[in-house]
Amino acid sequence: MTTDSSLVALTAVELRRLIGSGQISPVELLEACIARIEAVNPFVNAVTATCFERARREAKTAERAVLEGRPLGLLHGLPMGVKDLEATQGLLTTLGSPLYRNHVPVADNLLVARLRAAGAIVVGKTNVPELGAGANTRNVVWGATGNPFAPRLNAGGSSGGSAAALACDMLPVCTGSDTGGSLRIPAALCGVVGFRPSPGLVPSSRKPLGWTPISVVGPMGRTVADACLQLAASAGASVDDPLSYPLDPASFLLPPAVDLGALRVGWTEDFGACDVDAPIRKVFRDKISAMKHLFRSCDEIKPELGDVHRCFDVLRAEAFVAGTRDAYERDPTSLGPNTRANFEIGAAMSLLDSAWAQAEQTRILARFHAAMADYDLILAPTTPMSPFPWTTLYADTVDGKPQSNYYRWLALTYVVTLSTLPALSLPCGLDHAGMPFGLQLIGHFRADQQVLGAAAALEQAFAGSTELQRPRPALERLRSVEPSLTSIVTAPPGPGGGAGDTAVLTSAA
Repeated sequence: MTTDSSLVALTAVELRRLIGSGQISPVELLEACIARIEAVNPFVNAVTATCFERARREAKTAERAVLEGRPLGLLHGLPMGVKDLEATQGLLTTLGSPLYRNHVPVADNLLVARLRAAGAIVVGKTNVPELGAGANTRNVVWGATGNPFAPRLNAGGSSGGSAAALACDMLPVCTGSDTGGSLRIPAALCGVVGFRPSPGLVPSSRKPLGWTPISVVGPMGRTVADACLQLAASAGASVDDPLSYPLDPASFLLPPAVDLGALRVGWTEDFGACDVDAPIRKVFRDKISAMKHLFRSCDEIKPELGDVHRCFDVLRAEAFVAGTRDAYERDPTSLGPNTRANFEIGAAMSLLDSAWAQAEQTRILARFHAAMADYDLILAPTTPMSPFPWTTLYADTVDGKPQSNYYRWLALTYVVTLSTLPALSLPCGLDHAGMPFGLQLIGHFRADQQVLGAAAALEQAFAGSTELQRPRPALERLRSVEPSLTSIVTAPPGPGGGAGDTAVLTSAA
């Protein structure tokens, strides 16, 4: 029998195979994951509200299905963490906001319902910034999530809890979402895979503006194949998302074979528009030098994309105004500084601003298409700097240059968001500070499968290189940090609700 510590380190794909063949039990796997959460989560604070007893009942049901030879879903018996922006039936869903401190949904939202229908077992929620605003996962409800490689540093966001839980082998399946980089940035900083699919590939039922292409939900995983497994269980049309469309979800089950030697690759340090720290530029260039022999060609490109920053400012602000207007008008102090800033930026804008931004985004897509005309794939850094302390709310300078707002340092990812092109952050060794480095892969319009295939081929090629392979955190070296990861919590949340469910306030002590 596989030991618990080695069991939780297996990929989701391998665990699903072992469950299906009867070599491991969903009950055994769940208990191993709970043990890992209880042992490691106090040092990183990735998992928030939990429902262990309900999960245990569901794991026993999943075990009986295997023993009785019943049909099994793609995620049958796999323990799952759900980002705390997604509604989960009977389990506390706070969005990292005091406004939702006691919110226990009566039903799962679309994403969670699809993943549970595929056999996944919800074990708990994963931490987020307040209302998903920003790329430093901290809030006054649960506290901060520390980076598994150095808990005093930030884990990225807004899917920071999911990325840290995956990196620490707490759970084999975790969900994510992405507007300005919320899948890709935490994946990069924690050394896992985060895939931003084309808008509508995975339907989202919680967007306040259903027609916006900038906000998507998508998979995370320790490997590209794990991300594909979750994607296959969640993709496909739904009336809940008007951008979704009919497709064959099973076509995403495995990444397609891609011959790296046939690819024409372009690379850019900054898209001609983004501030990037000098050490990260050097690390990126060194890694390109170490991998360029894998491709047919590998050329630096210098795209001219237009006013990407103002465009994103307007489109992001529109979405936040739609989602937070009622709360702001009741009491602006009920929102944290990041969320208030989003609303106030948007409230000061006009219809002229909105019309310009919509037209500029259309032009940006055309400029991206022109920049990619001679290339199959574009490579770029995912983040412009190494992780900074989570006690610093956001990076106010990059490469010595002041940033105009709290999310400007996310430009390497939000520039790609505006293009609506599929993008993936792939673990690519360590940076100059010994922290995980994320390589951002951008593909052509709707070329999601090609991006996944190229990422899987690169992942395999990187595995043999100490400079490029996925790094692993030394969990045995984790220690409590001061201030504690929950030190910004003002009061514990209310009960999680549901039979046997709990809302466990984790601690770094």
